[in-house]
Amino acid sequence: MVEKALSNDETWMRRALAHAERGLGQTSPNPVVGACVVTDDGAVIGDGAHERAGGPHAEVLALNQAGSRARGATLYCTLEPCVHIGFTGPCTERILTAKIRSVVIAVKDPDPRVNGRGVSVLRAGGIDVDIGVCQEKATELNQPFFTAIRLGRPFVILKAATSLDGKLSSKVGTRTFLTSADANRYAHHMRAKVDAIAVGSETVLVDDPLLTVREEIFRERPLIRVIFDRRLRTPPTAKIFSTRGGPVIIMTSEKGVSSKAARALEEAGSTVVAVGGTGLLPMLQRLISFNVQSVLLEGGAMIHSAAWDENLVDYIQLYVTPHILGGNGVPLLKGKSFSSTALVKRQVKMLGNDVIIEGYVHRPH
Repeated sequence: MVEKALSNDETWMRRALAHAERGLGQTSPNPVVGACVVTDDGAVIGDGAHERAGGPHAEVLALNQAGSRARGATLYCTLEPCVHIGFTGPCTERILTAKIRSVVIAVKDPDPRVNGRGVSVLRAGGIDVDIGVCQEKATELNQPFFTAIRLGRPFVILKAATSLDGKLSSKVGTRTFLTSADANRYAHHMRAKVDAIAVGSETVLVDDPLLTVREEIFRERPLIRVIFDRRLRTPPTAKIFSTRGGPVIIMTSEKGVSSKAARALEEAGSTVVAVGGTGLLPMLQRLISFNVQSVLLEGGAMIHSAAWDENLVDYIQLYVTPHILGGNGVPLLKGKSFSSTALVKRQVKMLGNDVIIEGYVHRPH
């Protein structure tokens, strides 16, 4: 198979996308953005990545690095430049003052404060603007931000490890170790790229997890750890409170928040949040106020099934291990039918003895 040759625009946009990836899990409530400045003769004179909320934007960093050489050059950015004032000034203003000749944008910003206005401001200032180079990859990269803007909830990644016969554990209430060291390392890399990791209270009671990023993986922004616990069954002695990981948020019912159990959990170091309504959706929506735009839903079986039944799962990461757990095992999604072949942009890889199957439940948009 002969691969299609990349255009110059695609080459430089891929460079900008690589910069943007550095911000995954670090920039919420902002999107991840990368940029580079390139001269007509193909010299890269500036690079930038937005790596934390409140920090400099990618376009500004790239232009500052380029300095006066930016005049007449082309700016590549993975997302439409902003036009509003937040912690920093509008990127469009900085681009105009740099006397850039043209701007190549991967995808428009759906934020109502931008949403095409950035493009209009640049064109009105006499800058040539091209949109849509590497749009698909840029859209995937910012799915958490786009989901939060469009749906008012975080991007949900369902992560599960199963046996060959589709079981999560050998029986109800029993912790079962399935995945290899290689697969565990891969899972921690995924934890490093999201805003929050979430489990149900049953997982806390059975597994007593730390819910941290380990394997010597660096993460600047603390990983938010979430427990969905309407009945406040989480014990204040759980290991999650004994570690120096990120903040612990316990989502519970409006009835439970004023209880003795809630006070004990807050004394243990958690934030107990009362959420009205039923199901997972109101709890996920509430997480937006904590700057959570992506959630890694690690379990257990009841939480997985609830998210699936409510059509809240955006992406699946399934670890299939070489074990048979038999008839007493707890099935994935309570035994509901599921075919990984239906996943969009599906990837299959071997890690140790395990097979990782992952992909989108629906096409990224």
